[in-house]
Amino acid sequence: MTASATGPAGDGRGTFVVTGMSCAACARRVEKVVGRLAGVRTASVNFATEKLAVEYDASIIAPGAIREAVEKAGYGLAAAADTAEAIIAVGGMSCAACAARIEKVLGRLDGVAAVSVNFASEKAKVSYDKAKIRLSDLKQAIEKAGYQALAGESADALDADRLRKEAEIRALWNKFGIAAVFGAPLLYLAMGSMVWWLRFPVPRLLDPMLYPLNYAIVQVLLTLPIVYVGRRFYSVGFRALLDRAPNMDSLIAIGTSAAVVWSLYEVWQILAGNLAAVEGLYFESAGVIIALILLGKTLEAVSKGRTSEAIKRLMGLAPKTAIVIRDGLDREIPIDEVEAGDVLRVRPGDKIPVDGEVLEGETAIDESMLTGESMPKDKKAGDAVYAATINKNGSVTFRATKVGKETVLAQIIRLVEEAQNSKAPIAKLADVVSGVFVPIVCLIALASAVAWYFSTGDIKFALTIFISVLIIACPCALGLATPTAIMVGTGKGAENGILIKSGEALETARKIQVVVLDKTGTITEGRPEVTDVLPVPGVAPERLLRLAASLEKASEHPLAEAITRRAAGEGIEPAPVARFAAAPGLGVEGEIDGGGALVGNARFMRERGVAEADLERAAGDSERLAGEGKTAMYVAFDGRLAGLVAVADVVKKSSAAAVRALRRIGLDVVMLTGDNPGTAAAIAREVGIDSFVAEILPQDKSSVVERLQREGGKVVAMVGDGINDAPALAQADVGIAIGSGTDVAMESADIVLMHSDLMDVPTAIQLSKSTIRNVKENLFWAFIYNTAGIPVAAGVLYLFGGPLLDPILAAAAMSLSSVSVLTNALRLKRFRPATAA
Repeated sequence: MTASATGPAGDGRGTFVVTGMSCAACARRVEKVVGRLAGVRTASVNFATEKLAVEYDASIIAPGAIREAVEKAGYGLAAAADTAEAIIAVGGMSCAACAARIEKVLGRLDGVAAVSVNFASEKAKVSYDKAKIRLSDLKQAIEKAGYQALAGESADALDADRLRKEAEIRALWNKFGIAAVFGAPLLYLAMGSMVWWLRFPVPRLLDPMLYPLNYAIVQVLLTLPIVYVGRRFYSVGFRALLDRAPNMDSLIAIGTSAAVVWSLYEVWQILAGNLAAVEGLYFESAGVIIALILLGKTLEAVSKGRTSEAIKRLMGLAPKTAIVIRDGLDREIPIDEVEAGDVLRVRPGDKIPVDGEVLEGETAIDESMLTGESMPKDKKAGDAVYAATINKNGSVTFRATKVGKETVLAQIIRLVEEAQNSKAPIAKLADVVSGVFVPIVCLIALASAVAWYFSTGDIKFALTIFISVLIIACPCALGLATPTAIMVGTGKGAENGILIKSGEALETARKIQVVVLDKTGTITEGRPEVTDVLPVPGVAPERLLRLAASLEKASEHPLAEAITRRAAGEGIEPAPVARFAAAPGLGVEGEIDGGGALVGNARFMRERGVAEADLERAAGDSERLAGEGKTAMYVAFDGRLAGLVAVADVVKKSSAAAVRALRRIGLDVVMLTGDNPGTAAAIAREVGIDSFVAEILPQDKSSVVERLQREGGKVVAMVGDGINDAPALAQADVGIAIGSGTDVAMESADIVLMHSDLMDVPTAIQLSKSTIRNVKENLFWAFIYNTAGIPVAAGVLYLFGGPLLDPILAAAAMSLSSVSVLTNALRLKRFRPATAA
């Protein structure tokens, strides 16, 4: 999607690429849906180019609202050719208010279509019109707002980002160490002799009653290094205040500055001879507050790093170098220098560097990171290989077909990153609160301090209230509540082969009430297999299979491959066939070992004169096999029936268990198939499904999903292979594509299951429930903390004879709130996938 700029009067123009249209009627529907939106002046859809041109009033409607309307109508909006999407790492954010500030700054730029800043991952995702604005302009705007725009998402940039975060954590530990070294004696000097259970002795020269000036000067000297290491709070906080976008740093800067300025005034009073002013020093509050907040920020940075471990592991799968063959010589080059068309060599034990096609050699490759299959897959010339899979035992050469961001692994990483950078609808409340939180807290702090001053006349008491309210307030916990849980949840999904494309999909999946399953390739293996070999008395099973395989080897029938594959698996060599002939819709015949052989249906056998008594005896078995959803093929030799061979698209081993798991969590399951009602009933019975729709065409599957949504307003998930099921996947509230892992670009789906295992469907739903439950827990504690903490800091309990919150305790509580939210989100790492057991 590209949303264009707006002019001074609020005029907006946008060009969008519409996906999912199948005819001109779809184009008219999109025009009507968009044209009815408030603020849209004109909407025109070109079905041939799949482009939507819109003129709108930008003061009334935003491009995001147009996208939502089109998606609600069952279509999609993709990026236009002149649109770019950038993910920019942002440094210097201290709370959710910072993220909101950057969103506003970038969102106001001419040519920016959409902005989403994730405080937890420290990344800004920006869609913009390349004809109107450059990436450098976006970075410049971020820098101008007082933050750092860092590298993008190339492999080198990712390494640089990792090193930057490690350096940032080291710097935070160093700053906290300095603050603690000076803060501990400062706290001891100020509080040690006052706490009755400690009663630590203070040197006589520093006794505030005997030498108040010495006492004050030493506190100043101990406070200065702490303020210096925490100087960023002041530079960022006061700049944000000047920009009228206060954040958490602003609260810390105002609170600690108030304490330091007041204390310096009291030192001046001591110098002027007012020795009683020694009781009004607040240096220890400022120093210890900064030390505790630096500790909280350090622990927060460490915890935030752990939330993105899954994506780091995925990135770590890719090898750093590749061996390319040039001029007949092997040369080791960096992976970034490999180009499509290069011929590469992979030795035993090495990882495949990029996607490609085998040219020479045979080997077995461990593709478990893609498919979940523990057994290595045999590869020979012409077979596809994928980046980061492991070559086990043979040396092969292959031609690179996809490199860089085009590889399957890169697409997986992109999907996971996009999900982690997206915002779930549940995050909107926290975003709204965070946006107005800091100004409201400043007003509460000021109002509380003024009220207490006029009621008590004690400015020191009012100052304590003012500092406590500013310090205890924590927009960080609110800002971290949703993105950290989503980062861990989507990362956990990726570890288990479940790629969740967005926070919205993750949230919607927990509401699913009906799961619609496509049969072929989802419930079943998607390819026919021999299920039964039933020879007549006197004929060996091997003989029956040899006759069938010999004829079917020359056949083009879809079921023929299943028979020849089964014979090859049992080491049975097909016999030479003479006078081979095929009768369409009936069967095949030929001469084997000097006798006439037939494979086909009962009618074909009768037409070729096979003994009727033999056919009647086999009729019972044939009917039974048909009732089980299998196709029974008669095999005859020299006019006598040799037996039956049954072929079917066999049910996956985990399908029945997956259906049981779905029903166990209260979901209705519906199967869609193009098979006849008899076969459909047999498959449904085998896996435990009560409701199915048979003889359905691919284009009608979306209608079934729509009907289920309409009847009772149920939330419906569609599970299919992502190709002929694309319309149904797009229509469903949650589209789940089940594939081998090479079909990662299933754009119609919201969730991609890499392992082709239906058990991943209940796992994905359970993961969604666990993640959103975690988000709600985080939001609950963040809201409770702030709604309870601020009144306590404002002196409400003290008003009724309760305790007064000390600013130092307020700082400790504030730091703890963010760390507790992150720790709770990290509990999701213990999530275990559903199993057949």
